[in-house]
Amino acid sequence: METMWAPWRMEYILSEKDEGCIFCKALSEQNDLTLYKGKVTMVMMNKFPYINGHLLVAPTQHLSTLHQLTREEMGCLLETVDASIGVLKQAMNPDGFNVGLNLGKVAGAGVEEHLHFHIVPRWFGDTNALTVFADVRVIPEHLLTTYQNLKPYFDKLDIIT
Repeated sequence: METMWAPWRMEYILSEKDEGCIFCKALSEQNDLTLYKGKVTMVMMNKFPYINGHLLVAPTQHLSTLHQLTREEMGCLLETVDASIGVLKQAMNPDGFNVGLNLGKVAGAGVEEHLHFHIVPRWFGDTNALTVFADVRVIPEHLLTTYQNLKPYFDKLDIIT
């Protein structure tokens, strides 16, 4: 049997589980996952990423559907998605991206009460035999290291919000 060590997971196992909206909490407190806070939009890292650099882009308003946004807010949201992709291109040099929006629990929304886009950078060969045969995904870089690498880029963003 193979052993894969992930000692940083112990912090999650022993911690109290968050209640409430992760996006609203991120707006009201300082944390090591929030990369950008604007008037209309925000960007945070996914605490349980599919791969390094997995970002979440959300409106600052607690909304669950696209039709609740004004056209201007929708434009700002997509501008923030595009700017986030630009940051990931500069900082991590991926070969492509999966960008998606899950609306409703049945569609896969983990936080269905607060609308958010997922941005998942992809590299050739990022899905390997471990994923296929062992149903294990390897995240090669610690979450806080990824945060420290991305944060300076987001600090320089000039998004009109």
